[in-house]
Amino acid sequence: MYHILEEIELDLNFKILFVDDENTLNDTIKSLNNYLIITDREYPNIGHQFVLDDTPVNISKFKEKINIEFLKVKFNSQSEVKVSNYIIDLNSREMSEKKIRLKLTEKEINTIIFLSKSNKPVSVDELQKKVWSYQSDMETHTVETHIYRLRKKILNTFDDNEFIISKKNGYQIN
Repeated sequence: MYHILEEIELDLNFKILFVDDENTLNDTIKSLNNYLIITDREYPNIGHQFVLDDTPVNISKFKEKINIEFLKVKFNSQSEVKVSNYIIDLNSREMSEKKIRLKLTEKEINTIIFLSKSNKPVSVDELQKKVWSYQSDMETHTVETHIYRLRKKILNTFDDNEFIISKKNGYQIN
C-alpha cells in the first residue's frame, strides 16, 4: 500500500512516510504536528487512524477518503490555540485550563486572540476597529463593557484576575 500511496502523493494533501513497526510509529508521531495513520488494523492508544479493512478499493475513492480524513485531522489540530496558561478551542468556543472549561462568545474569542497577537497594549480604538468594526469617532463603551464582562467570567471560572490587564494605553494579555 505504501508504494501505491507514494506514487499518488502529489494528489494527496500530505506527505507519505513508511513505518514498519509500532515503536517507530510512536517515535514518528511524537515528531509530527498533523498525521494520519493508514493501516490494516487499529492500534490502541494512537489517534488519527484510517483503518483500511475493505480491500480491494477503488483508488479514486481511496484518495478522496484519505484526503477527507487528513483534512479533519488538520482542522481539529488548528482549532486549538494556546494563550498564556489556557487553551482556546475555536470550534467549541471554549477556554480551558486543566479540566476546567469556560464557554465564550465569538466576540470574546476574537478579543482574546487579537490581544494575544499583540506584544504591546491594544487601545480601545484599535479594538473597536479590528474586533468590532466600529469607527473610532463613535462614542461607545462596547469594548470596555465586553472586557469587563470577559475578565469577570475568567475570574469566576479560573480565579485569574491577571489574564487581561489594563494599561494606561490599552489592554493586554498577561
